[in-house]
Amino acid sequence: MATPATVIDVDGQSVRISNPDKVYFPSLGVTKMDVVQYFLAVGPGICSALHHRPTTLERWPGGYQDGFRLTTRMGDKGEAFYQKRIPKTAPEWVPSAQVTFPSGRTADEVCPDSLAVVAWAANLGTLRFHPWPVTAAQPDQPDQLRIDLDPQPGTDFHDCAKVGLVVRETLAKYGLSAMPKTSGGRGLHIFAPIAPKWSFVEVRRAVIVIGREVAAALPGEVTMDWWKEERGERVFIDFNQAARDRTMASAYSLRPNSRATASAPLQWDEVMDVMPEDFDIRTLPKRFAQIGDPWAVQPPAGDLSALLDKAARDLHDHQMGDLPYPPEYPKMPGEPPRVAPSKRNPANW
Repeated sequence: MATPATVIDVDGQSVRISNPDKVYFPSLGVTKMDVVQYFLAVGPGICSALHHRPTTLERWPGGYQDGFRLTTRMGDKGEAFYQKRIPKTAPEWVPSAQVTFPSGRTADEVCPDSLAVVAWAANLGTLRFHPWPVTAAQPDQPDQLRIDLDPQPGTDFHDCAKVGLVVRETLAKYGLSAMPKTSGGRGLHIFAPIAPKWSFVEVRRAVIVIGREVAAALPGEVTMDWWKEERGERVFIDFNQAARDRTMASAYSLRPNSRATASAPLQWDEVMDVMPEDFDIRTLPKRFAQIGDPWAVQPPAGDLSALLDKAARDLHDHQMGDLPYPPEYPKMPGEPPRVAPSKRNPANW
């Protein structure tokens, strides 16, 4: 039986929470209101991660249970879905910002500017927030360079942590300051603030340069191979997460799994000593109360000029050009064919 809705005050804004006792994580006994209270407990952190950024909502309106699926393609059916456009029922105080997809189509996405917006989204079943690496003021110029370290079968978070330290050193060589966080799953995310002067294509090109240098330094541990059949037991640097409309779960987002793990910002001296399971809906608020947000003080925005110069030299001197885009993207200039090695016709190569 549904429980009556309740209204909570979030920094002076009334937010309606429907069916607050609905169970969202059965294995933990965590309810919708518990999820809302979690986001309120880490409020300054998640607000900083989302502030004025167009944000896709990953909604699990029925909560999470083992076997539930997230819809990722048109026509696919699951218990959860991505909300890429602001709902028509959104209160007038929920702001939006327009983004342009690779197809050229546009959409008005939720653009959080307060903790009340986060609580409102949590009431819709949002567990993960996926902010674009841009702000509403400059939606076509990223202000974050993001690197996704994705452990392949046979590797784990500890392998990502080792690679992350080399990524940090490589970024520093080009004048960029890096900030690490757990993904909420097995991977590691590394963000570097940059001046919003470059396009998505240029930022992706810079990520490819960093990835290639790290892979050259750790050839048996790191791969830049887009095709899974070539990656082996190595950490994959997912350069296509820097493409337009590709996003990563924000800091403090909850992972839809039985533990309700969370994406936790870290200090670099913690990276080798923690595990993703250390941070979840119950432990992260306690950590936040004790130490605050490790990303509260952001490093200065970096410059991509040196990385883009290196990309141009790599192309001229070594024919190291672009890498494949995801299949749903339009064909890009200079991009190699999107054909897996096992499916290539030798007569055409």
